[in-house]
This record gives sequence, C-alpha cells and structure tokens, in this order.
Amino acid sequence: MTVERYTTTTVSCRLGSVPKTDRKVTQIDALSTLGSRTMKPNRSIPRAAVIPVLIYPDVREAVSWLCTAFGFVERVQIGEDHRSQLSYGDGALIVGDVRHERRPPRPGEVTHSIMVRVEDAIDHCEHARAHGATILMEPTDFEYGERQYSAEDLAGHQWTFSQTIADVAPEEWGGISVQHVEQPSTSG
Repeated sequence: MTVERYTTTTVSCRLGSVPKTDRKVTQIDALSTLGSRTMKPNRSIPRAAVIPVLIYPDVREAVSWLCTAFGFVERVQIGEDHRSQLSYGDGALIVGDVRHERRPPRPGEVTHSIMVRVEDAIDHCEHARAHGATILMEPTDFEYGERQYSAEDLAGHQWTFSQTIADVAPEEWGGISVQHVEQPSTSG
C-alpha cells in the first residue's frame, strides 16, 4: 500500500484489492486504514502498536541496566539470554540478543534514537547518570514545549527523555500541523 500526500486534507491510497485505481480519502480515513486498527489482545506481546527491538551483547545485563537506570519494567523473558520484553508507561521495547546480522550500535555511528516521555526530565537524568548512563545533552527546555535530555546506554544506543512543560501549537515554533487534532473544549 502506498500513500502520497496531496494536500493537508487529502491523501491518495492505492488499495491492494482495487487494481490500478486511486481513491481520494480524508487523512482520518487513511489513518484508520493504515494503522489505527484495534489490535487483538495477546499476553505474549506488548500492547503498544510500535515496538522497537534493540540489540545488546548481553540481554540479561541490558534488562537489569535499563530497569535500574531508565526505569523500565521487565514483562516477559524469552529464554535465558535470547530476548526480553520491557514496558515503560504505555510504551514497550524488546531487548534482543546478538544473532546472525543483528548487532548493537558501533562506536561513532548513530542509526537510531529512542524517545521516551517522562514526568520529570531533571530527576530522570540524575537517576540515569547515577546508574552509569552517559549524558550526551543535559536537560534543556525547547520552544516546542518539551524539556529533554539525551543519554547513551551501556551498549551505545542513544535515548532522548522528554518532559512536557507546555502545550504549544506547532505553528508557534515554525512547525506545520498536517493532521487536525481536536482540542478539548474549555467552555462549559
């Protein structure tokens, strides 16, 4: 399925069951088609819709470190040192072992970063530092309403922890709202 953006209000979807025809739909329709389906519950996989898998040389050491330093909670262990599912709020992450082509990051290369929302970035940063995280950027307030810090874990994965300090419209700092998001009514 390919999706192309034509305007801020419409997209074109090529539907697999409709050969060689395009159908104009609203972004809301496109989103319901692409990713906002209700997932069937399964206790063997995290409930989150997007679940990054990060590779570590020692799964058990990584699980212990991520839980202690960053506050994750282990939910499922798979084998002695094969994989583990972790949760943080309503998010999830899988820690995987080195196997075949799967490798942890190499020094000096950044191929990805993980962003996690936290309640207090300053306290979280100090806790992570006390447990051996390498702090790459101290907590910093940004014009888009977030206080963020960046850290590197024991295997070289880079993380950004973000605390919301204000609700700021993207247009206030130069962003562009592409999908209309309804705000709660403030009138009684």
